[in-house]
Amino acid sequence: MLNTSLDGIRVIDFSQIGAGPTCSMYLGDMGADVIKIESPSGDLGRTLGRPWVLDESPIYVAFNRNKRSIVLNLKSEAGLQAVRRLAASADVLIESFRPGVMSKLGLGHEDLKKENPGLVYCSVSAFGQTGPATAKPGVDGIIQGESGLMSLIGFPDQEPCKVQAPVVDVTAGIVATVGVLAALFQRERKGEGEFLDVSLFASAIALQQSALTEYFGSQCLPIKAGSAAPYAAPNEAFEASDGWLMVAAYNGGRWERLCEVLGIGDAPELALLANLDERVRNRALMRSLLQEAFAKRTVDEWLELLSKADIICGSVATYRDLERNPQMAHLKLVETLTTSTGNQFRVPAFPINSAVRQRPSMPPPDFGEHTVEILREAGYDTPEIEALLQSRIAMSGAVHA
Repeated sequence: MLNTSLDGIRVIDFSQIGAGPTCSMYLGDMGADVIKIESPSGDLGRTLGRPWVLDESPIYVAFNRNKRSIVLNLKSEAGLQAVRRLAASADVLIESFRPGVMSKLGLGHEDLKKENPGLVYCSVSAFGQTGPATAKPGVDGIIQGESGLMSLIGFPDQEPCKVQAPVVDVTAGIVATVGVLAALFQRERKGEGEFLDVSLFASAIALQQSALTEYFGSQCLPIKAGSAAPYAAPNEAFEASDGWLMVAAYNGGRWERLCEVLGIGDAPELALLANLDERVRNRALMRSLLQEAFAKRTVDEWLELLSKADIICGSVATYRDLERNPQMAHLKLVETLTTSTGNQFRVPAFPINSAVRQRPSMPPPDFGEHTVEILREAGYDTPEIEALLQSRIAMSGAVHA
């Protein structure tokens, strides 16, 4: 196997569904050995998602490549002891139980760092490990609402909308990845581990860096503006004769060039749209003027004309369009995984085009696929493993049954 950035780093992963698994997946992409610990009922992500693809959950397949699966019953002392043995030699632990659950099991940060002071312990939760909302459950959509993110999305006087991709889950996973990498770097210098408190709520707040900064300064609530940027105009979608395109022509002389390309340079309305502030305040007038012109040509025709004039633009792509995008193929942003049953899936690939990841991906593991080999690595002999399997404290997938 080719060397990768995190070779030699072992991650114990208790997380489920989206946020924590995003973090452990990226660590696995960069070469870490990720051990996914599942309960006898399995990761909840295995049962979520529509449509079902070849009897596999798209949610589980999307977030669990480059991991190994071991099934342990944490309601038994023997199961807990197995986790402690694994954690004693681990570099990173990721968990996404409700705050306090791991401590009740004797697997909290304070418990495990006694045997492993260098452990980087990352807890991912809805609202954080402390504070008045710490016990409150939450998932991606709930946090989009609670964080104010949903108040930005859609159009005025319409029902609330959310981003249909689990943007908060993925952002929290990326935040957790950054924290883990920083803590590992700090450990190299100081020799000590770290506790990381990562929440979906805080991650959703970070997604709104500019919008919240504007609100804090003005105390004006944001206005839903569909595809438009509230601080710049035009920076939004317009309908051509055969589809939609996004146009950003709000600075650097691009507004004037846009008017020339659209053939509206002599329009009397331009007197009210001379600068950025006026275009933001008079957006409806601006949109009406521009939309009438955009409706006269196709998306491809406009993209060619606008690009020649150095006006920032792009199509509003469907997933079918995206699948045919040559840049997506060039950057190798999609990879095909083959499961142990022979099923093949295409999934988004590791998004950094760099030598930090130089190996082909392992497919998401079957339930308990690596239980036996992981127990052997933890020092269990064959009779001990057989005893754990027979008592159902540990469970093995078909590969090792």
